[in-house]
Amino acid sequence: MTTIGVLVVDDSVVIRRMVSSVLDDDPEITVVGTASNGRIALDKLAQLRPDIVILDVEMPVMDGLATLRALRLTHPKLPVVMFSALTERGATATLDALAAGATDYVTKPSHAGSVAASIERVRLELIPKVKGLVGASRARTASSTTPVVSVPALRPVRQDRVDVIAVGCSTGGPDALTAIVAGLPKDFAKPVVVVQHMPALFTRLFAERLNRSCPLTVSEAVDGQVVQAGHIIVAPGDRHLTVRRQGTEVVVVLGQEPPENYCRPSVDVMFRSVADIYGGGVLACVLTGMGHDGASGAARIRAVGGRVVVQDEASSVVWGMPGSVVAAGLATDIVPLDRIAEMLRNAVIPDARPSSGRVLPASAPRAVDPARGVLASNRRVGGGA
Repeated sequence: MTTIGVLVVDDSVVIRRMVSSVLDDDPEITVVGTASNGRIALDKLAQLRPDIVILDVEMPVMDGLATLRALRLTHPKLPVVMFSALTERGATATLDALAAGATDYVTKPSHAGSVAASIERVRLELIPKVKGLVGASRARTASSTTPVVSVPALRPVRQDRVDVIAVGCSTGGPDALTAIVAGLPKDFAKPVVVVQHMPALFTRLFAERLNRSCPLTVSEAVDGQVVQAGHIIVAPGDRHLTVRRQGTEVVVVLGQEPPENYCRPSVDVMFRSVADIYGGGVLACVLTGMGHDGASGAARIRAVGGRVVVQDEASSVVWGMPGSVVAAGLATDIVPLDRIAEMLRNAVIPDARPSSGRVLPASAPRAVDPARGVLASNRRVGGGA
């Protein structure tokens, strides 16, 4: 069995030893080397040839962001997981790193209560990401652990209206969301609700960053907030986001019910809620992400006649979440990242809306049966080149 080679880069010898010990305990992972700063790490890359790098954000000599930028010049596809402090400064630096090409991040344990608790938290968060990201890099396939989703009778997809856009994403999601919202016009006449798997603090800073790069208003959700057209609402870390009717309006409800799919906020929780309130007026987007959060919620949306768009495999960092929706036969559209904003724009303008079931990869389009949500044969849609 080929093990996964990891390079651990952190200026703290305690952190290097802890992370190395956690990773080496897994038989599928080998720590091939460590480094106390970015410059040493860059010097070791050619010799060690790691499959993935765990990179501290704040280091002397050469910090994580500078290291990442230099690394991306020579290793554009090498998975890099930032290891950051759960502070405002650490969160800001991590978001900068994601924008600069980091693949994912893990927050350092804080207030864990004991060394053993800290080690266990690192084990639970870091090992799945190491395996998932290297697996995605070696073979671009959906997760083999994708569960079987109970699929109800699916109603035909509504063509006449879209009342809300609901977006779910995880690994690779910040970049994907940034690209999508930048392509929406300032007069986009629908509300957008988003679940991006992130801890508290990170979600607020991420929403603020999106707001600066988007013609629409973007904010972290507040309990009781009205869901309104032209406003993008991001679920706070550690809070499930649902919606309910209050008179003639729809408002946000935030809660701390148990995690689903090990996630809070959970895409499934949000998808089920918007399906119950908006019915066939839901247009859901499942973007890049590890795991399968969103699949069962997509089933609820399809059951009420809503539409489920997934990001295609080629443009996804990890095709776990979107791949699980496709595997369950729930996708009505499979679209590359650079076409999703266009699809959303068209979906809210009836005269410009493409027919449901259209798939828009860059080449060799594949059809999706809009009544069943499953892939049909590899054939061009709509004719022409």
